[in-house]
Amino acid sequence: MAPVPPPQLSARKSPRQARATATLEAIFEATIQVLLTDGPTRLTTTRVSARAGVSVGTMYQYYPHKQALLYAVTERYLNTVAETVERTCLQNHGAPLAQMSDTLVKAYWDAKTMQRNATRALYLVALEVNTSDLAEACMQRIEAATAAMFDSAPDAKFADLALVNLTFLTVLFGTVRSLFTRKMTEESERRVGDELSVMCLRYLEASKIA
Repeated sequence: MAPVPPPQLSARKSPRQARATATLEAIFEATIQVLLTDGPTRLTTTRVSARAGVSVGTMYQYYPHKQALLYAVTERYLNTVAETVERTCLQNHGAPLAQMSDTLVKAYWDAKTMQRNATRALYLVALEVNTSDLAEACMQRIEAATAAMFDSAPDAKFADLALVNLTFLTVLFGTVRSLFTRKMTEESERRVGDELSVMCLRYLEASKIA
């Protein structure tokens, strides 16, 4: 179940027509751009509306202030990441463990790196608004999806699946996050991604019941 935002962070309304949805897309993209160029402390709804090409009045129809906007952008981003992992896990139920591990690492990696600007920008949002409930909800969805997938592996059983799953995800999340808190070339990122796949699979293989 998606977390219910605090009243002060709730959107005033949801888009009901294609034009309104396109407007929100422009607002969300503009928010990412302003975060990256100006930082979270200098982000204002006025700057975002100007970058998005919409009026401040239109902005206020949806978000009363920047904290509500940042909360909404974070929610949308994390939902996309969780949906990507959930879909990948469902598609790999019953697959060999090696395929599960490699596909999962790649799916999470791609979900983060293909939204590179959003990933970098939203690590800054916590400076302005508490989004811990969104992060926790995303984590719980991913943990449930990956545990169910690993439990269906025909070639692997684990004495403590919950612990193995948690450790696997902690390594995956931590490694990917580190790439966005330091400057690395795309080639270095790619090589780290390849090593991460190897490391995660070796851990799973070592954790199997003999």
